Amino acid sequence: MKRYMAKRILFSIFSLLVVVAAVMLLVFSLINRNVIFQMDDTWNKKNNNDRIVYEYNQYARYGYLDYTDYTAFLKNKYEALYGSEYTKKPDYKADKEAIQDENTYLENASVQEFIEQNEKKGMQIRYLEPMRSKSGKVKTGGNGYLLAIQEKSVFTRLWNYITGFITVETTNDVKDTEDLVLAERYIRLEKDPYSGFYALVGSGTTHKYLLFVDGRFPFIHQNFIHINLGTSYTRFRGQEITDVIHQPRGDQEKVRTQYPAKLGTDEYVETAIDFHSLTYNYNPRTKTEEKQFPDQYTTYSYRYGGLSMIENSFVIGLIATVIAYLIGLPLGILMARHKDGLFDKIGNGYIIFIMAVPSLAYIFLFATIGTTVFNLPYKFANAEIKILAYILPVISLALRDIGGLMKWMRRYMIDQMNSDYVKFARAEGMSEKEIYRKHISPNAMIFLVHGIPSSILGALVGAIYTESIYSVPGVGNLLTKAISGHDNGIIVACTVFYTTLSIVSIILGDLLLAKYDPRISLSSSKGGGR
Repeated sequence: MKRYMAKRILFSIFSLLVVVAAVMLLVFSLINRNVIFQMDDTWNKKNNNDRIVYEYNQYARYGYLDYTDYTAFLKNKYEALYGSEYTKKPDYKADKEAIQDENTYLENASVQEFIEQNEKKGMQIRYLEPMRSKSGKVKTGGNGYLLAIQEKSVFTRLWNYITGFITVETTNDVKDTEDLVLAERYIRLEKDPYSGFYALVGSGTTHKYLLFVDGRFPFIHQNFIHINLGTSYTRFRGQEITDVIHQPRGDQEKVRTQYPAKLGTDEYVETAIDFHSLTYNYNPRTKTEEKQFPDQYTTYSYRYGGLSMIENSFVIGLIATVIAYLIGLPLGILMARHKDGLFDKIGNGYIIFIMAVPSLAYIFLFATIGTTVFNLPYKFANAEIKILAYILPVISLALRDIGGLMKWMRRYMIDQMNSDYVKFARAEGMSEKEIYRKHISPNAMIFLVHGIPSSILGALVGAIYTESIYSVPGVGNLLTKAISGHDNGIIVACTVFYTTLSIVSIILGDLLLAKYDPRISLSSSKGGGR
């Protein structure tokens, strides 16, 4: 078993790397990068050199290249010398203005330093000459720029993604500054005043609360280990993709609580602030913050109601899967037991209908029946009673899966009915009911057991058609919208997410099958067998 698992895990990691590398090659190299500006209003408003510089900035944000410019170089150089007042110094102004003369800019010492410094890093230097009209006046957006650019290879991009995929908070995360020096660094258990339980609390870590309990499912939460799927720059404008799919989608929820500095007093406030989300703030505390917080952990996020995107998809998918197995398998067994009878013909009719009719067609059909006959809410956001909004999406998903399970259970049952061991069982005098219950049904299930983990974990990826039609705030259409919006971060993140789920599903399916079928062993030197 251990040897099998080790091989499976190593092969799975290799497969994941290959898939992610292939997607990165496709997204960042084979697709014209200019497509990211198709729906960019800011790009349309830029002119001449300003547009080119804006493009490089966006290419760097999207992960196509590394990029810096002469202005940023001057800022770092002179801010270190003069502080925040550096922009008023004449030598800074002279160096900044130097690149506006295409004939003499190379004679400037700071320009030479910038070029030499970045060429050593292997970066390509590009000079954008000032664009002037016939009168000699600089055109709108035509100022000169000096840039340093380095294209990223697929392997560099993949390596950066892998090495930054998982990060763990330590007491060295917070760096001391001249104004702020951390008095103590630790990670320890403390009584959590906001939950009444104990929590793992840090000082010097990015988050104050690293492991804690609250009233939101799954009730135990952590800020200790972070999975970095990347950043969305198109759809969600700079948000971390992990936060996008886990952030609850409802309204802010206010509760009666106390600020950390007011704990133990009789001062309470009604606020939506989630004090378990506190992170370190390098800016000195304001007078108000000094009254509210005892330390530099003053940055927070808010508490929202409802479910997150991934929770919405999983709840709908999981309920649909459970319903499908509870209904589909027994119906498939009944169809097999009454082969060619009326019940079998009706069941086959349903299977043909649900498999032949396009998904969109039958989803709209059942949506119409549900809204007109049973007065169920059609759009997710319009439901006055939120739980009712889940009914139509669940039914739409379950009906398809029921048909598939009926078909395969019926087929495998019929295959088993013609086996020799069934004939011997009848010859020994066993009743038909006993034969079906003890032999045929369990053996027929062998072919379906492997797919159970895949069905359950597959609920996490959502359903594109169902979620789109019912306006479910889930992850089902996350990938399709990312592709149409050229959101490279989400495309790569979805690839990692979907591939990982598929790999885990296969491994769990193998383990479940080995547990269910005694003829299969994963401990064999040749990988097991029947």
